Amino acid sequence: MAIVHSAPRTALITGARDTLAAALGPMLVDAHEEHGEILLSVQRDDLPDALRLLRDEHAYQQLMEIAGVDYPQRADRFELCYCLLSLTKNHRIIVKVRTDEATPVPTVTHLWPNAGWLEREVFDLFGVLFAGNTDLRRILTDYGFEGHPFRKDFPLTGYTELRYSEDEKRVVYEPVELAQDLRQFDFLSPWEGADYVLPGDEKAPPVEAETRGAPKVDEPKTTSGPAQTGAGPKADAEAAQTVSAGGPAKQDAGERPVAPDPTESRPRQAPRAGTTQRTGSATEVKPSDPRADADGDSV
Repeated sequence: MAIVHSAPRTALITGARDTLAAALGPMLVDAHEEHGEILLSVQRDDLPDALRLLRDEHAYQQLMEIAGVDYPQRADRFELCYCLLSLTKNHRIIVKVRTDEATPVPTVTHLWPNAGWLEREVFDLFGVLFAGNTDLRRILTDYGFEGHPFRKDFPLTGYTELRYSEDEKRVVYEPVELAQDLRQFDFLSPWEGADYVLPGDEKAPPVEAETRGAPKVDEPKTTSGPAQTGAGPKADAEAAQTVSAGGPAKQDAGERPVAPDPTESRPRQAPRAGTTQRTGSATEVKPSDPRADADGDSV
C-alpha cells in the first residue's frame, strides 16, 4: 500500500527561482542559484513585505536563522541572510539584504516572534540595528562589553580580559596583555619546508639553507658492499663469542660449601622434653573401642 504524504521527501528547485522572482517583482534585486539553493536579494526597505509574501503565498512558514556576514570593503558592509523553510514543500531559500553601520534594517518580529532573539544576536555580534525591535539588547556577550566581535576589524585578542582576583574575591576586567606578539602560522609541513626563511636560517650559508626541505626521494640510498652494512668475517667472529672473556661466567668461583647435616643427626642436639616424643599411640585404635574390628582397625 502506497503512503502519500503532503510533504515530499525531496523538492526540486527547477522553476522555483523564476516563480519567486516574478512574485517579488520590484522588491527583488537579484535571484540566482548557488550550491543547490535559491538566493534572493531584496531591497532593504521592502524586506518585511517580501518575507510576508513568501510566508503567506508561497508556504515558507518558518524563519530558521538570521545570519550576518561582514564585507568591510563594501559600502554596505553587512549582508543579512534570512533562512526560510517550507514544511509542506520540504524546501529552503535564503533571502539577503544589505546595510551599513548606521542604517537600520526593518524588524520582522511581527512576522515571526523568534526573530527577536535572532536580531539580538546579529546586533550583538555585528552591530546591525533593527528598526522596530523594542528589545534590542546584547544577548551573547557580557555586560558592559564594548565592540562587536564578529566584525572583521575587531581584533582577535579583543580589548579586555577577565580573571578571578584572589585579593578582591571577584572577577575583574583588565586590558589584554600578551606575553608575546600575536603570530600567524601557515601550518606548512616542516618536512616540506617553507617558501620563506625561517627564524635562525638567515645565519646559515645560502647553500645550506637552500638544501633544506624535503628529502630527495628520487635518489634512494643503496648498499653496494659489506663495508656499508657492517657485515663480514670480523662481525661473524664477534657474534660467535657468546660470553666475554672477562665476564662473571668465565671466573672460577672455587669449591662450593658443603651442605649441613640434618638437625636430627646432630649429636649435640638436646632431646625433646615432654611426653610428645612418640605420637604413634595417639593414632592407634584401642581394642576396647566397639568400632574396632578383629584386626584392630576402625570400622
